[in-house]
Amino acid sequence: MSGARIFIQDDLKINDNQVEVLMGILNLCALVGSLTAGKTSDVIGRRYTIVLSSGIFLVGSVLMGYGPNYAVLMVGRCIAGVGVGFALMIAPVYSAEIASASHRGFLTSLPELYISLGILIGYVSNYFFGKLALKLGWRLMLGIAAIPSLILAFGILKMPESPRWLVMQGRLEEAKKIMVLISNTEEEAEERFSDILAAAELEEDRAVGSNVWRELLINPRPAVRLILIAAVGIHFFEHATGIEAVVLYSPKIFEKAGVTSKDKLLLATVGVGLTKAVFIVIATFLLDKVGRRKLLLTSTGGMVFASTSLAIGLTMVHRFGRLLWALKLSIVSAYTFVAFFSIGLGPITWVYSSEIFPLRLRAQGASIGVAVNRIMNAVVSMSFLSIMKTITMGGVFFMFAGIAVVAWWFFFFMLPETKGLPLEEIEKLFGGGDARGAREGLEIQAKRINNKI
Repeated sequence: MSGARIFIQDDLKINDNQVEVLMGILNLCALVGSLTAGKTSDVIGRRYTIVLSSGIFLVGSVLMGYGPNYAVLMVGRCIAGVGVGFALMIAPVYSAEIASASHRGFLTSLPELYISLGILIGYVSNYFFGKLALKLGWRLMLGIAAIPSLILAFGILKMPESPRWLVMQGRLEEAKKIMVLISNTEEEAEERFSDILAAAELEEDRAVGSNVWRELLINPRPAVRLILIAAVGIHFFEHATGIEAVVLYSPKIFEKAGVTSKDKLLLATVGVGLTKAVFIVIATFLLDKVGRRKLLLTSTGGMVFASTSLAIGLTMVHRFGRLLWALKLSIVSAYTFVAFFSIGLGPITWVYSSEIFPLRLRAQGASIGVAVNRIMNAVVSMSFLSIMKTITMGGVFFMFAGIAVVAWWFFFFMLPETKGLPLEEIEKLFGGGDARGAREGLEIQAKRINNKI
């Protein structure tokens, strides 16, 4: 959408306020999708929720590709946003629930990696589609997104259902068979299956007389309260620190820095997408070796530095006109900001928030995090141009640098390391019950169930 925006404004003759609404409406509608997806995935399963999200996004993409006027374009983007909300909630949860503890960081970060590859492909296609006729080019930029959503809808049906969801439904035999398929050895499968049984029994005991939303929001246990704060906090800071401004409005940023040609603006934007993809690839291999916490703190510290240097470059251009050194500083700083974000905060937000909630609360807990994520995304994307006009582009990035400092301290004090721990044991990091300890009290029942299947 960032590249298409340039051509949409020329074709449909819309103003900056309408552009802000168009950019942000996807995230407001994604809020609806993310809040609905949690309960939906608990009812119909993780796989079919992914199919549903793909179908909704396909409809939105087709409408955007048609886009005869601003109103239809808005409707299409909103429908696509509902699909995005579903996908952002369910993809990390599904990945976390089928992955082993030793590879969970890698597998759960893959959705973020492929989002980044999609953004890169979008930037590259924007460059080539931008050479077509005005009325055709931007419509192809948006409508072509229907193709991968169709592929995903059919491809996910070949994947196994989450064994943890199957256990919640009482389908123990299916769950155990799938656990053998996704584990390295039968011994590992037995251990993981027993952990899930124990955690499910523990959650069932706690659930008597209560519902999920009450446990999460109204009367949470101390450990759940800390988990919720951690999940909401990391999602809040992912976008409050400014990544959406750089990714979505990179042509505007580079234009302010001194780049004037549309071709050069689109090429510079391709650089943003390439940087994002490359560093997320690096992050996927580091998450399970270095750990979430070290990468997160390094990432956020680097974002403080990059935001500050970008703000300095843009402020110099604003005060003194086009300066070659300030232009170079701005471009390098923007790429550096994206690199630091992509090696830590970007992928870890989704990995961390999908693994810390207890089994019974995981889907709805993750949906709350995604809802906050989409709200902040919408706030940044719908207010960036207006704030820029008030405090200048450089002022906006000084603000983002300050928010990133606050984020660093929040992560330092509130987010413990989860690397290498089974999902069923993570709650105890926040002061909750130990699933292994609970399993000892359920050993007889677990053996009885195993013998039956």
